[in-house]
Parts: sequence; C-alpha cells; structure tokens
Amino acid sequence: MLDRTSTLFSHLKGDQGDYVSGGLRDFFLYRDLGIAAATHGKVIAHLVKANMPPDEGTGWHRHEADFQIVIMLKGWARFMYEDQDTLVQAGDCVHQRPGISHFLFDYSPDMEYLEIVSPADFKSIDVEPVCEVPKPVPWTS
Repeated sequence: MLDRTSTLFSHLKGDQGDYVSGGLRDFFLYRDLGIAAATHGKVIAHLVKANMPPDEGTGWHRHEADFQIVIMLKGWARFMYEDQDTLVQAGDCVHQRPGISHFLFDYSPDMEYLEIVSPADFKSIDVEPVCEVPKPVPWTS
C-alpha cells in the first residue's frame, strides 16, 4: 500500500520558477522543480543549463548519494566516468552509480539537463584524478 502521507503533491508549471545561480557550480544555472520540498528532502530534481564556458570543468569528484540520473534535454556534455570519456547528447540518460568518480569537462552553450538525486542534500567530494582529461572545445560567438 502506498504511504500517501510521507510526500506531498507537486505541480510546477513550465512558466513557473526561474533559473538562478548559486547552485553547486558557478558556471551553471539551476531551476528547482519543487521535488525536494514535496519529498521532505528525499529527492531533488532540477534543471541545469550552461551559463558560462567550461574553462576548468567540475574537477574530479564523487557524490555521496544513493541515486543519481542525468537526462540530457538539449545540447551535449562530455564527462569522464572514471577512465571512460562519455559523450552525453540530447535524449540520453545516464545513471551515475553511487560513488563513481567523474569529471564534466566540456559542454555545448545550449546544454540543458534534468538531474534527479537522492537524497536532496547530497554532498560533492573532491577526489584524486583518475586519468588525464581532454581539453574543452572553446565556445565561439
């Protein structure tokens, strides 16, 4: 039987909620979808989009999370997942297993993805480099 008391109904319309800075990465903008509040912190869902070129990327890190997926909505991004160079394009879905070392090092100016993580207050922890990371492709005007 479903426990209907542990979470709340949530419906955020497409024209509600702004993209704001101040999230995990300065070079991205984030649009909260209201899921963290509705699930009392069990899950977060937000839209993430490129705001500045990927000069340095995210650096090598891992997350303390039980579950994380990225669904690319627009554009593309290149990640190193451990020693594997992975191109994630619009329509792709990536499940990042808990604790996987990764580095987002390049993305298109129109990149936008949906990220869903549990718990909502997951931590990002810097880790030692796993391997060399390719250089990002410079954005052109």
